[in-house]
Amino acid sequence: MCVFCQKQDHLIYKDTYVKAFYDRFPVSKGHLLIVPNRHTASYFNLTPDEKSAMDRAIIFLKSYIDAKYQPDGYNIGVNIGAASGQTVFHVHIHMIPRYEGDVAHPRGGVRGVIPSKQDY
Repeated sequence: MCVFCQKQDHLIYKDTYVKAFYDRFPVSKGHLLIVPNRHTASYFNLTPDEKSAMDRAIIFLKSYIDAKYQPDGYNIGVNIGAASGQTVFHVHIHMIPRYEGDVAHPRGGVRGVIPSKQDY
């Protein structure tokens, strides 16, 4: 059984379509995962209602993270497929708070998934 399908405790957010909880291996303080309740591997398989719910959760959770952790920025991302680094094949959005000085050179942000392409 899928670890995200089983996850029902320590939820930060839950509605009809999605739930959110802290990442077990956070890359920063406040790193959350937003996960549809329905099991599907790819973001591209989500229904319009599920996508809308994911967006609503992001907005709600930004306020939550802002109040609790006061980050200076955010990275929001989805890994789709093994080639992108997806390891749990239940779609999930990483909402990663960022803090001034957390990396030496943040320029390029999510472009860092391919390190040689990050700096431009």
